[in-house]
Amino acid sequence: MSVGKKGSAIFSGFRALGLYSNHLAHVLRFHKKHREFYVLTAVGQCFHTYNVVHTYTGHQGDVHLLLPFGDHLISVDKDNVVIIWDVESEDTYLQISYDKASFEVSALMHPSTYLNKILFGSSQGSLQLWNIKSNKLLFTFPGWASAVTVLQQTPAVDVVGVGLASGQIIIHNIRCNETLMKFQQDWGPVTALSFRTDGHPIMASGSPIGHIGLWDLEEKKLVSQMRDAHTTAIAGLTFLQNEPLLITNGADNAIRVWIFDVAGGDGRLLRHRTGHSAPPTKIKHNDQSGLNILSAGQDGTLQSFSTVHERFNKSLGHGTLNKTRAKKKGVTHDTAKLPAITTFASETARQSDWDGIIACHRGFLVTTTWSYQKGSIGAHKLEPERFNKNRSLNVHATAVDITSCGNFAVIALSSGHIDVYNMQSGFHRGHYGKDKAHAGPVRGVSVDALNQLTVSVGADRLLKIWRFKSKELLHTHSLPAAPASSLLHRDSGMLAIALDDFTIQILDMETRRAVRRFSGHRGQINDMTFSPDGRWLITASMDCAIRTWDLPSGSLVDCFLVDAAAVSLSMSPTGNFLASSHVDGLGIYLWSNNTLCSMVSLRPLSADYEPTVIMLPGTCPSKDTEEEEVLDADSSEMLEYISPAQLDEHLVTLSLLPDSRWKNLLHLDIIKKKNKPKAPPKLPKAAPFFIPTIPGLVPQFALPTTPSEDQSKVVNLGVLAQKSTFYLQLENALDNNSYEEPVKLLRELGPSAIETELRALSPDMGGEVRVMQSFLKMISSILQSKRDFDLAQAYLALFLKLHLRFIADQPELMEEAESVSAHLEETWMSMQTLLNQNICLLSYIKSALL
Repeated sequence: MSVGKKGSAIFSGFRALGLYSNHLAHVLRFHKKHREFYVLTAVGQCFHTYNVVHTYTGHQGDVHLLLPFGDHLISVDKDNVVIIWDVESEDTYLQISYDKASFEVSALMHPSTYLNKILFGSSQGSLQLWNIKSNKLLFTFPGWASAVTVLQQTPAVDVVGVGLASGQIIIHNIRCNETLMKFQQDWGPVTALSFRTDGHPIMASGSPIGHIGLWDLEEKKLVSQMRDAHTTAIAGLTFLQNEPLLITNGADNAIRVWIFDVAGGDGRLLRHRTGHSAPPTKIKHNDQSGLNILSAGQDGTLQSFSTVHERFNKSLGHGTLNKTRAKKKGVTHDTAKLPAITTFASETARQSDWDGIIACHRGFLVTTTWSYQKGSIGAHKLEPERFNKNRSLNVHATAVDITSCGNFAVIALSSGHIDVYNMQSGFHRGHYGKDKAHAGPVRGVSVDALNQLTVSVGADRLLKIWRFKSKELLHTHSLPAAPASSLLHRDSGMLAIALDDFTIQILDMETRRAVRRFSGHRGQINDMTFSPDGRWLITASMDCAIRTWDLPSGSLVDCFLVDAAAVSLSMSPTGNFLASSHVDGLGIYLWSNNTLCSMVSLRPLSADYEPTVIMLPGTCPSKDTEEEEVLDADSSEMLEYISPAQLDEHLVTLSLLPDSRWKNLLHLDIIKKKNKPKAPPKLPKAAPFFIPTIPGLVPQFALPTTPSEDQSKVVNLGVLAQKSTFYLQLENALDNNSYEEPVKLLRELGPSAIETELRALSPDMGGEVRVMQSFLKMISSILQSKRDFDLAQAYLALFLKLHLRFIADQPELMEEAESVSAHLEETWMSMQTLLNQNICLLSYIKSALL
């Protein structure tokens, strides 16, 4: 199978984290059996809470309005076509086409108690009431000279709430065609409406800037405002039936539940599911369990997403220079809020004692500490004193690292300085270099596992290794191009450096030499991550490719494309998931590591390998499809490997026979003595019937023989004179010089049978010298072929044990034995050389930590 068919041999899409809502309004449903409400929100092509069980095909344009209606579903597309579907049969019940110029459908609803009636609102401002069973237009409402954005049923029958693009809210009786009251919202078009049904005559209205207005329908006035309920437009508002709870969602990727537990007051946030409202810039697994992923987004927040369940998610909030003022004024009005985090480092060793996260902010000199335990920004704002708090200077923090003990933070700046701070106190503990560590901006900094060495890479194309404590420079290495970033795998001491020429260099911290160089990316390398064992380096670049490099072999073993370039990668410390975040994507996508649960055969990919595009995983784990089953079948074909009989003519091949068939040939006499019965066997009183068999490994039934009267009862001379099959094959081999058949026969015999055959070769037992010579030639042929090497040793050892004195007296046999000895010595020498080479290579690999 070509790996290109599958896209990726190692990774398969699992699911997305941190996606909760988009610009579409949510839907609320009450589950009668469970006696609780369910909220449905749309995320990409998935619905949260319920699976999609039906597919309706027929629209030519994108669908933007949906309304469940009894056994039917009403959908409206961008081409202004309304289709009414039968839910179960998936057939079209009715299709209505409007003229877009005169009536463009912008809202629809089913008035309560109006059988088979649907009310349509238009962008032109008019409304139409249709009977969808008879396909008749019943009434047209002229409207209020503004586009209808929302239609919502009020708790009163016949009364409908109409939201307009002008910000007006009309409470209209559609039976009498009479407007009961009007409200004016000052925040732009009405995006959503909902009415309380728990005894309070309150209407909530949503706006495009995230504010919610609360209107008293009896007093006919605005009673309260919920400002900045969402950072984007309010997509949906729903009051729960007979409960003081309001559910809201918006395109800021948030679902919130508000409770009205104070009379006439604002809603208080009860619970929420919130993700990033702008794409994540950097993701990283927080601890060794691999259960939590820290994510910094362009929205300025730092969040933690759980791979187990959403209830373990936490938001560490927005970065600010003044935490107290930010609490008072709120995030929106905080003048001291910090820009988005570009990169961060975390360490869990002392996170319960003090802050364990340090972060750099875009274009900002100050670095901030964060506390994962408290779930908020930390105590320290680390800023070097050399600039005298002159923030107008164009100097900013570029890279950070925290030591494995959690005590120190190393911060690199765009000015070339590298500073060390104490994480507990926030005090400055020194800097590297006399003045600067590098002549240009520092692009990466790392500390090794034992706090012995600090390694930094700079735009001056230099890699420098410093002693962590004394700050002295130990080694300088010149890079072939300017580095973009660096990543140290502390356990193996391998440092990966992404260069501006789109190549990657691997430096061994122990030998301080570049041991690998990878090329193949066609765009800027955005991020890198090592597998937990340090064997793989996984890289993502702007060419939309995610590549996996195998460090020991120095080759590319996996590559696939995604629709949007990955900006950050993080491999789980347990090795089960790869997490990625992408350009313009709000979620974190998990890819499962197939090598943990199935056999994956990895081969180096060719230089002209063309990767295929893989869809990003959805929020629900994908079900097995026919296509995936085909891929699995293909992968099993790839795993099937038939080994040749001889891998290489220079190598020695063993027989793979069980040890019991050849290892004990020299000790048969001891085994026979040990197994000798202590007493003669006794005949049973009633012996069971059995068919006699011929002795051997393959059971064969013996033919019945009729004893002849003239045959001797003492010795059967005919049996002694009879030659065995092996003996005859050795005789034939002298003529045709082919020893495959006798070797094949010996492989099938057991130890006792082999000893019997070799004993029968001597003249004392009815054999001949020339047949013994043929046996030695057979051993020579086995040694020359370098196959069945273990069998040749065992057969030769037994043969010499049985016939050594006789061979010494026969010149022909001595000559042949010397030839066998020469072949044996030659084979042993080549084997010894190979073994020594392998031992040397293994000892080097162990010492070099490759």
